[in-house]
Amino acid sequence: LILLLLLVNLILFSQTSYLFNPIKGFISAIGVPVACGAVLYYLVKPIYDFLVSKKVPKGIAILGVMLGIVFLFVMVVTSLVPIIQKQLLDLVSQLPYYYQIISNQVERFMQSSWFTALQEQFNTINMDFIQSITERLNGILNLTFSGIGSVVGIVGDTIITLMTMPVILYYLLKDGNKVIPSITRLFPTRSRNKISVMLNEMNQQVSSYIRGQILVAICVGVTYTIGYSIINLPYGVTIGMIAGLLTIIPYIGSIIGLTPALIIAFVTNPSLALQVLLVFVIEQLIESRVLQPLILGSSLKMHPVTILVILLAAGKMFGLTGLLIAVPVYAVVKVFVTHFFAWYKEYSGLYYSTEESIEESVQELEEESVLTEEI
Repeated sequence: LILLLLLVNLILFSQTSYLFNPIKGFISAIGVPVACGAVLYYLVKPIYDFLVSKKVPKGIAILGVMLGIVFLFVMVVTSLVPIIQKQLLDLVSQLPYYYQIISNQVERFMQSSWFTALQEQFNTINMDFIQSITERLNGILNLTFSGIGSVVGIVGDTIITLMTMPVILYYLLKDGNKVIPSITRLFPTRSRNKISVMLNEMNQQVSSYIRGQILVAICVGVTYTIGYSIINLPYGVTIGMIAGLLTIIPYIGSIIGLTPALIIAFVTNPSLALQVLLVFVIEQLIESRVLQPLILGSSLKMHPVTILVILLAAGKMFGLTGLLIAVPVYAVVKVFVTHFFAWYKEYSGLYYSTEESIEESVQELEEESVLTEEI
């Protein structure tokens, strides 16, 4: 009966979902600035807490943290952006050369005696691939002028985000400690303690993951950049930064970041590809043996296979956004389910193995009810 009622509710919701479009628009309008402000809040919260613990006034501490963020942003833009811009322009200009070399290598490889029997199949796949690419390019050309409005919209959203994010960060630093108590007051008095514990644990899980993953991504980007610079890989700084940025996606980002480095190294000099693989192996050892245990630790308590399955499913269903938020969302849901199941075990009394445990639980419930009546 409960399942039937749930299905009826889902059908009714699907038929009346248009009523929630204003809520959807409101969330999409404030979602990006709030998310960016929250990420910055989790990153700088330890610094802010340290300053406050040293008797620095909260207003001065907030001002110092925000000035530090602006200083780091300006330093990154003035130092790294020109290098990345130059390397990207060079890479774009060299793309026809790289494409020609790769095509010649693939053609030579396919014409070898090993692939004589499969030549026709490869040609068919190649023609289908070219036809698919042509259709996609035609679609892009047809949507070029219609896409100008969306580009303007993206620019506008970016400007709004940059303008509102500091305001959100300021109030999160100023009143962030009041959020959980304010939410807790919405629940009955008897359950506020458990709700507060659950919300604090959720907050701890999300903050540990965001802070740790971003710090690991920065360290990985620096490691790749140094390694690729040592082996003189063309466009090493840009590829290192891209690899570090993609490391925000656990397990998948590093492999995706390795691909352009291997292609460029193989085209430049096949022996350079072996050096790129050596840099990748060294980086993976540093990340798995030093960075992950030291920065992330075991705070999430998730099996690597579980994380991989979650990422694959979220990427398939929600794309890039799913890959970015899958793990923290899973951590929050896991905390909720764990606390809910613990409450259900205590409430139902179905999970005790002995009569003595049942008697103890009944006695605890009676004592709790007497205490409630006295209060």
